[in-house]
Amino acid sequence: MALQLLQRTQTIVRYQNRNGKIFYGMVEDDEILQLSSDFTEIANNELKFDGLRVKYKDVKILEPVNPSKVINFGWTYAAHAKETGGTANLKEPFLFLKPTTSLIPDRGEIVLPPSNLTHQVELEGEVALVIGKKGKNIKEEDALNYVFGCTIFNDVTARDLTKKDPQFTRGKGFDTFGPLGPCIVTGIDPTNLRIVTTLNGKVVQDGNTNQMSLSIPFLISWVSQIMTLEPGDILATGSPAGSCPMKSGDMVSVEVEKIGKLCNYVI
Repeated sequence: MALQLLQRTQTIVRYQNRNGKIFYGMVEDDEILQLSSDFTEIANNELKFDGLRVKYKDVKILEPVNPSKVINFGWTYAAHAKETGGTANLKEPFLFLKPTTSLIPDRGEIVLPPSNLTHQVELEGEVALVIGKKGKNIKEEDALNYVFGCTIFNDVTARDLTKKDPQFTRGKGFDTFGPLGPCIVTGIDPTNLRIVTTLNGKVVQDGNTNQMSLSIPFLISWVSQIMTLEPGDILATGSPAGSCPMKSGDMVSVEVEKIGKLCNYVI
């Protein structure tokens, strides 16, 4: 049975059922409409509903995509740049990549590295864009047409390492340092979304993508001059002020309006 995504907001999840099989699905209240479509088909509005509905609570929610790359933009919020020793109001983005092995889903565990490797691991709540179609040398005015939807990202960072290394790969690249999800929401404007991060229930970050010093269309266009964007690629748009350390036993939640909440335990 074919469904149409149309232009309205839809919530898409990727999940594993009790038999260990992985599907995409559309969320409706407390149920998921199971799809036989892969991500590329979904991004092209080829939604194939296989006739099954499953309870959200009965499945394991996974990272919403398997990206070819996780692209990160640093210091896109002036206040966060200042608090972490970066450069505010950059003319060009500060660019880095995270390995896909860093990704974990909603409710996944952030594993702190041994203290001999790092002793200052911090949270960074962000809005992430999910690319829907292949793009290279994208014009800024066309950039949002390449975005399939938005999700939530926590750019977990070993701050002591990023402050002393010449580049960010080590401090950003540990396994589990990329919580992502729990869903992709389509049909929303990524340029005006509130981000609230809590640590053990206390608000530590409260920002909005409208505070970014570099616009989201500019970021998409700029990075596409460097590398080809592929369907499913993640573009993490940067963190507002309030990044702070986490310790074992903590619970961190990143909530973005119109998308939902990404929750992870620290061990």
